[in-house]
Amino acid sequence: MNVWIALLRGINVGGKNKIKMADLREALASIGLRDIQTYIQSGNILFKSDEDEAMLRGRVERQIEAVFGLQIKVMLRTAEEMRAIAASCPFTAEQLAQAAASAQGESLYVSMMLEEPKADQLEKLRSFETEEEIFGSKGRDLYLLFYQTVRNSKLAVKADKLGVHATVRNWNTINKLVSLADAMEAEA
Repeated sequence: MNVWIALLRGINVGGKNKIKMADLREALASIGLRDIQTYIQSGNILFKSDEDEAMLRGRVERQIEAVFGLQIKVMLRTAEEMRAIAASCPFTAEQLAQAAASAQGESLYVSMMLEEPKADQLEKLRSFETEEEIFGSKGRDLYLLFYQTVRNSKLAVKADKLGVHATVRNWNTINKLVSLADAMEAEA
């Protein structure tokens, strides 16, 4: 049985698309997902299932719409894929340290997409890089590093417009999800 991480886009942000995590766990348990746990209120759900990604995504999205009346895009990653995200950061230790020292708030984020963006879209995104905002990509995942702040970032806005559904998490959340997934796998 695989450990999956579902990442919901745009819930409990700015008072919109409110879903209580206890209600979400209950709704997902009712469609047969197992050992469900959530992490913080922004729609990070870990669970076990033998289904494939496309089937799971469809079932979770339909259940959220049926129970909560919300059309929410869901990105899914296996525990193994989430570990690979954490292990594949394209930035050097020096870049990360400099950004962490100078940034207001978090400096490193990962945009997880439903599918890999097209090469020409990534090339267009390059034109929005500055000394204070850079990115790297690996498959369906886009790493964003901010030396000042993600707020009012042109790069972040353009990254959200790659033509691919995506949701973004900060680096601390990525690592916490890896830790939680590792613990779930160890229980098996």
